[in-house]
Amino acid sequence: MPETIAAKFEIKWLQILDENGKADKALMPKLSNEQILKMYEHMQTSRTFDEMLFKLQREGRVLTFAPGKGQEAAQVGSVMAMDKEDWIAPAFRENTAMITRGLPMEKIIQYWGGDERGNDMVKDKVLPVAIPVSGHLTYSVGFAWALKAQKKKSAVVIFFGDGATSKGDFYESLNFAGVIPAPVLAICQNNQWAISVPVKNQTAAETFAQKAIAMGIEGIKVDGNDVFAMYKATKEALEKVRAGKPVLIEAYTFRISDHTTADDAKKYRDPAEVERWKPKDPILRLKKYILSEKIATEADLAKIDEIAKKNVNEAVHRSEKIQPPAPTDMFQYAWGKKPWNVIEEEEEFRRRIK
Repeated sequence: MPETIAAKFEIKWLQILDENGKADKALMPKLSNEQILKMYEHMQTSRTFDEMLFKLQREGRVLTFAPGKGQEAAQVGSVMAMDKEDWIAPAFRENTAMITRGLPMEKIIQYWGGDERGNDMVKDKVLPVAIPVSGHLTYSVGFAWALKAQKKKSAVVIFFGDGATSKGDFYESLNFAGVIPAPVLAICQNNQWAISVPVKNQTAAETFAQKAIAMGIEGIKVDGNDVFAMYKATKEALEKVRAGKPVLIEAYTFRISDHTTADDAKKYRDPAEVERWKPKDPILRLKKYILSEKIATEADLAKIDEIAKKNVNEAVHRSEKIQPPAPTDMFQYAWGKKPWNVIEEEEEFRRRIK
């Protein structure tokens, strides 16, 4: 055995659309004008939904939630590159991914309003929202392994933040995915902050993408505010995933808003940093491209914006018409066969509420 093993590792960087709305034609994926406008529609709808959910939370109509403002391209580009049989494994900042997938917005509002029935997203091939940081990587990889065992052609796209990479779940799960190998595409949305912890205090590594090297899988760093780059990177990664090679994508983006509606980022983050990132806004960037390429006019995009507001408002109204769950639901779904003590508690509870 040699005393040292020399190997050259390289992490690729992908950007297609810069902050001025200029695209590298040589790298541009094959997208029709209709698909590009659909990207804009999903991003604008998600931004509008995010703003509406914030208002609802301040009014006490939904509970604490994690805004996704500024991270729309990372999710829209990825989800639009997925096939229908692929699954999304969200963390807690993936409302945009769910909307792009076609999940009814009133169902998302239902979940954030505290009604667990809103977390039933299986029909849309979306796993439940996962609040604990990084914990969903373990069962998502296990789920992907099960799909492989069933000889399904599906892949599982797991979304998580940069803070999750400091947890053991991240390393254990992706190491396991590499060994099996499981049909997994892991997307780390590096939004620069894990609550109040900046990247410099999160890792000494130059990139999060290079953490893939230790797991023996491929890693790539992508401009997460570039919807075209995220689409292209995801499309190419999923081809490798289906061929038995898991991939880790680091989506380099920024969290414009607070960590959650229970957070005040001004206490730990310099507002000047937020201002520096605002010109890199993914929606503004795509809008500049659409206008410069004459794919649509300002008036056309204004119509899309108005439709987004209308659709979000209608979703809020629909969510308000959903009947609340029955109090006895707390005794359901947790057991395949209820133990005797739970049966007695349920019977007593039913007598009391008559």
